[in-house]
Formats: sequence, C-alpha cells, structure tokens
Amino acid sequence: MNTETLSDGAVTGAVRTWLRAEALSVLTLSVLLYWHSESSWWMFIGLLLTPDLAMLPYLLNPRVGSLSYNIVHSYLLPLSLATVAIAVYRVGILPFLCIWTAHIGMDRFLGYGLKYSTSFGRTHLGMLRTGREKLVSAPGNEC
Repeated sequence: MNTETLSDGAVTGAVRTWLRAEALSVLTLSVLLYWHSESSWWMFIGLLLTPDLAMLPYLLNPRVGSLSYNIVHSYLLPLSLATVAIAVYRVGILPFLCIWTAHIGMDRFLGYGLKYSTSFGRTHLGMLRTGREKLVSAPGNEC
C-alpha cells in the first residue's frame, strides 16, 4: 500500500527524507568550507543564528513575515553572492556566506522549511510544533 498521499503543499515520505538528507549535506559542506577558510569559530558560533532575525516581520503579519523569512532562508541569495564574490575576486565574504548556508542547511535538516503565508508553523516540510499549533499531517504521513 502506498503511504504517500498529496498533502496541503508539504512534502512527505521519502521526498521529505531526501530533502532533509540534502540539507545535512549542505550543512556539512558549509562547515567544511568554513573550516578551510581558517576563519574564527567564535564568529561562526556568534553569527550562526543571525538569519533568524528575518522572523521579526512576523510581528507585523504572517504574509510579511513569511516573505522575509523565505528570502533569507533560501539558498538563492548566499549562493548568488558567493558566485559574484568569486567572479570579482572578493573572497573575503565567503566565510560569512558559509555561515549563512550552514544556517539554512541546519534549519532544513531540523525540519524548519520555507514558510507559507498562512502561519509560521506551516512549511514546505510540514507543520512545525510550536507553542500555539499542533502537528498536523495527512493520514499515514507522520512528520
């Protein structure tokens, strides 16, 4: 019997597992590249959660909050900036971009996906357990 069914926009089953494994790979590679840069580990630790400041617009409303969160928690910006930095020989920014991609990989591995505008807890990886929302999944699709 196929346990994978269509959900409300969140991935489930093996696809969800693959996405989380991919995120662990990004986290691992980002940490290895950061280590190779010989930058300060205190800086890495100090800045690792900085991208979560993008959640502050949730204080305005979920639509603005999800937009801000998704812009900062997408690989598009840090990888684009890395490409430009390498192309113009400005590699001093690369350790910061490694921290940024490590954060995104860590979040995705832990199940914090890109947000839908309906609520903070509704992500492309499923519903998050928060203080106000209960875990919701389609029948047969445990998160």
